[in-house]
Amino acid sequence: MAQGTSIDDLMARMTLAEKIGQLNLLSAGEGPETGSPRSRDIRARLAEGRLGALFGTKSVRSVRAWQELAVAGSRHGIPLLFAEDVIHGHRTIFPLPIALASSWDMALVEATARVAAAEAAAEGIRQVYAPMVDIARDARWGRIAESPGEDPFLAARYAEAMVRGLQGADLRAPDAVAACLKHFVAYGAAAGGRDYDNASLAPAELIGVYAEPFRAGVAAGAASVMAAFNAVNGQPMHAHRKLIDGWLRGTCGFEGLVVADYTGIHELMAHGIGDRETVAALALVAGVDIDMMGEDYLACLDRIAAEGLVRPDVGIEIDPAQVVEAIDRSCRRVLEMKERVGLFDDPFRYCDEARAARLTLAPAHRDLARRAAAACCVLLKNAGGVLPLAPGARVALIGRLADDRANMLGTWAVSGDPAEAATILEGLRETHDGEVRHAVGANLVDDPEIAARLDVFGPIVRLDPRQEREMTAEALALATDSDVVVLVAGEAKEHSGESASRTELDIPAPQRRLLEALAGAGKPVVLVVLAGRPLVLAREAGLADALVLGWFGGTEGGRGLADVLTGRAEPGGRLAVSLPARTGQVPLHHGAETTGRPWTGRFEKFRTGYLDLPDDVPPAGGLYPFGFGLGYTDFELDAPRVTPTRPTGGDRYVTVTVAVRNTGAQRGATVVQLYVTDPVARCVRPSRELKGFERVTLDPGEAREVAFTLGREDLAYLVGETIGTLERVWDPGTFVIHVGLNARDLRSVEIAWTP
Repeated sequence: MAQGTSIDDLMARMTLAEKIGQLNLLSAGEGPETGSPRSRDIRARLAEGRLGALFGTKSVRSVRAWQELAVAGSRHGIPLLFAEDVIHGHRTIFPLPIALASSWDMALVEATARVAAAEAAAEGIRQVYAPMVDIARDARWGRIAESPGEDPFLAARYAEAMVRGLQGADLRAPDAVAACLKHFVAYGAAAGGRDYDNASLAPAELIGVYAEPFRAGVAAGAASVMAAFNAVNGQPMHAHRKLIDGWLRGTCGFEGLVVADYTGIHELMAHGIGDRETVAALALVAGVDIDMMGEDYLACLDRIAAEGLVRPDVGIEIDPAQVVEAIDRSCRRVLEMKERVGLFDDPFRYCDEARAARLTLAPAHRDLARRAAAACCVLLKNAGGVLPLAPGARVALIGRLADDRANMLGTWAVSGDPAEAATILEGLRETHDGEVRHAVGANLVDDPEIAARLDVFGPIVRLDPRQEREMTAEALALATDSDVVVLVAGEAKEHSGESASRTELDIPAPQRRLLEALAGAGKPVVLVVLAGRPLVLAREAGLADALVLGWFGGTEGGRGLADVLTGRAEPGGRLAVSLPARTGQVPLHHGAETTGRPWTGRFEKFRTGYLDLPDDVPPAGGLYPFGFGLGYTDFELDAPRVTPTRPTGGDRYVTVTVAVRNTGAQRGATVVQLYVTDPVARCVRPSRELKGFERVTLDPGEAREVAFTLGREDLAYLVGETIGTLERVWDPGTFVIHVGLNARDLRSVEIAWTP
């Protein structure tokens, strides 16, 4: 676009075919694919001016080459928008999103996003398909690894922090990229935890829980949103006009770009709502601006714009003028995005090989990744203070994952290099002043068919040809000759992620058998679990002396975990998801609605619960509750105080104050959490809702008061039979205010907020 030319001027000179071309998005084919591409004829598309955006490039040189073809091939010199999946880092990989959310440290989350944005932007990428903000309450669903967890309040804060970090103050800045909230909406509510499956949700839950992180991300300024694969209440999201054009653009005021997921428009046919022309028209009219990989817009929209669409078999009639108007609207959004990120100023401005080389895996980025890995570790058990490891202790480090780079990055780190990842063995030998020896002990899995599935993006499992008894004997010999055993066990990275649902949430059988053998060796056992999802760890918690959920920590995950094990850093994580005691508990979350026959904390035949769970495991709370995590010191909370003590309708806010003190022997941090219960309302309400949290660091013996401001809006909730009739209401009366260090162990006070 020539200097001084406006988007209005440009669109006035564009043909309909050129406008449709701007809505076409293809993959460069330089990275992993999540479906079968229908087209890869990129050069021809560029020569025709029939391609608006490209994703999946892996170098500055590649971006520059494609951009040169685009500018030359377009009659108006319109540049391409380059995008990429940057879920938890670009070249420097940070802990998985479920782990980052478990840090409960939004400044840290924002800092990791800033690094990811700087590295991606230096390679010419101007839009990233992140953050993924799907609420996930079913650990069987593999993409819980990319999620901020089960709670809408925490997920909303995560969404805001990620948007701030990725976009910065100016989208034209050399270290900024356009964020893309995904996947809109309720993708994480898939039936049975089966990826791509559909969701049926009451309108209040759909908007109040699953859409809440999207509302927050839009309010924070997110430039784009990606539609979800699933259907919601019978309507596929790529054609859900009421939610995209109605709620997202109308109610939330979103003015940015809506992008299809990989062949998401084309897959509407498999949903059963029409032929190719029908689904292309429905998606466009619903508000999906860019068609990813399917090229259905390219194939169909010109004819529909000329003739309209009448499909009496599915009750659809679309006027040609409506299609032309929608094409114009979507094309404008694409061009406005390109202008916002500075591409019209200079299409090659962000292609800087020297800057990319300087920023990629820079020492400061690695340092942040190391600190983040430690901050996300959740210490679940520490009997007898076995952690941190005693100085000079001889350590038997057992497990294939202990000396593994391929899995350390975790799922969907598409631009990360496993060769750059630090292993736990390396990290422990660097930080621990005693002898550290390693044995494999067991294979990750013992089923060759499962191993082959896990190797979908390359070899990560490496089945050892030795017999299991031989590997176990080697590990036991090492354990017997050591002071302490550290067993690193868990999933392979592709056990979780897209299309990686599981029916059982156990650690794979060979590793469970190895733990049982090591637990009988007479030495303290520290179990470090690497995973992309909540696993069932009840048996493991009974066998191990210490239990650490390390997730997948990214590039510096090995060193970050070593810092935690040796005490150089505290385990900073607090669970962003409840850990089930049995797979049969899921889906579960801390705020499950009350019932007419509530669980009482002991088995009673006619109460809400499970026959085969211990009395001390709440049916909706799991083995380890949401917000739970230990450190290397202890904290106590006083009872909360609320002022004013008798709020009335004239009071818009109350202040909740709680004193927290470090009762242990060393400096440490904890997360003080605020929950609210509305015991009497016009409909069934959650048992508790998170409404605030604050991370507090205290010296031994130090105390501090933490204050939360709670407004009447925080006590309001949605009611309505349809999305269009939802209204936010507030019922005066009794509320229970809880504070605690997790969602189960709480101190409470009642207040009566009168009209």
